[in-house]
Amino acid sequence: MYVQQSFERPQLPLFDAFLGRTPSEPLVVTDDISRSEDDQAFSELALRGAAGHCLHLLAPILRELSQNQDARWLTLVAPPASLTQSWLRDAGLNRERILLLHPRQGQNALELAEEALKLGRSHTVISWLHPVECSTRQRLAQAANAGSAQSLNISLG
Repeated sequence: MYVQQSFERPQLPLFDAFLGRTPSEPLVVTDDISRSEDDQAFSELALRGAAGHCLHLLAPILRELSQNQDARWLTLVAPPASLTQSWLRDAGLNRERILLLHPRQGQNALELAEEALKLGRSHTVISWLHPVECSTRQRLAQAANAGSAQSLNISLG
């Protein structure tokens, strides 16, 4: 496919705003410093497709996290039923460093993930919450910061 480019239109002044500014002016102004801290403590991973393919893509990530040199746990909160003990073994995960948590009656997965993060006994807490709203992200990020941990939410589908 051949697309003819018109040279008659002027080039947009992409760098004029930066060239005309004084050195004392910041390039980016942010009012919410804690947002960047929250962004470092909370991550999301969405995998779509056949369940078997999604688990195949997820296995190396979980394997790497389970072999982390940190002495703390890799905690899985309310994992899907397809993440069985035999799947964890077959995927090569270090099951001695993994803690599986399921919510009790009257407790939901979000509360359990928050509690696990705040305790600081896990280097990473993985949850399977869907959908994750902004307030949920903030709650998990704040809990992760409190426990010096990482929060990872995985959406399979």
